[in-house]
Amino acid sequence: MGRLSRTWELMGMSWQVLKKDKEMLVFPLLSLICCAVVLLSFALPMLGEGGFSPPPKTAPESEHIAFYGKMFLFYFATYFFIVFFNSAVVACAVMRMSGKNPTLNDGFSAAFSRLPLIFGWALVAATVGLILRILEDRLEKVGRFVAGLLGMAWSVVTFLVIPVLVVEKKGPGAALKESTTLLKKTWGEQLIGNFSFGLVFFVVGLLGVVVLGLGFFMLPALGLFFWGAIAVGFLVLLALIQSALQTIFQAALYLYAKEGRIGEGFSKEVLSGAMRER
Repeated sequence: MGRLSRTWELMGMSWQVLKKDKEMLVFPLLSLICCAVVLLSFALPMLGEGGFSPPPKTAPESEHIAFYGKMFLFYFATYFFIVFFNSAVVACAVMRMSGKNPTLNDGFSAAFSRLPLIFGWALVAATVGLILRILEDRLEKVGRFVAGLLGMAWSVVTFLVIPVLVVEKKGPGAALKESTTLLKKTWGEQLIGNFSFGLVFFVVGLLGVVVLGLGFFMLPALGLFFWGAIAVGFLVLLALIQSALQTIFQAALYLYAKEGRIGEGFSKEVLSGAMRER
């Protein structure tokens, strides 16, 4: 099975889970809203200070410390909401794939009951994010390249952290160790390429915008605002679905890697193809 066909298979299976509990889309929607509020809360006060660009190298060290301190808080708040709502999705997905019928309350209850763990992991993620940002700023082109490589590696080893945190209720260090261990058990270099959800949704989003653009030229009487609103709504909905499907897949992959269990709606053939035994 090729990479693209496997990606479609995985997306389709994740979609079957989401279809049974469409209310799970509420979690990525709330995550998006909270992250937007966080962004505005930091961006607006920092506009007069150069925004998210670091101070000049000639600026006093105190300015650099203040800037990176603000960036750490920004990263922490953003990661906190992302992890919180993704934890709720994972909890609901695991319940559904175990034959249960989850509700929004189940997702919120699971996330709130793991609040200290979520807080701790947000601190770890924010620290790593800040270190990568400092590398980018201080080393410029080389720093961006190195930070990019380290960021990719970090994404891989932490891929199953949230399912571990939710299901096993392990702290940040133990969850990271478990995530790495699970990936080593069934590792393949095609780990990301085999289920490149982001690429698929990028193509779908691009095609959708092109279609809407053609609609504007064919029916300009409806107005730029109308077509613009439709395009924004389409892209937001697409982003919510992508986030939910990717998180559902993480939950399914965790169950397979940890217990050898095939979640309801998924097949062993496709899951084993996404992560190949060493």
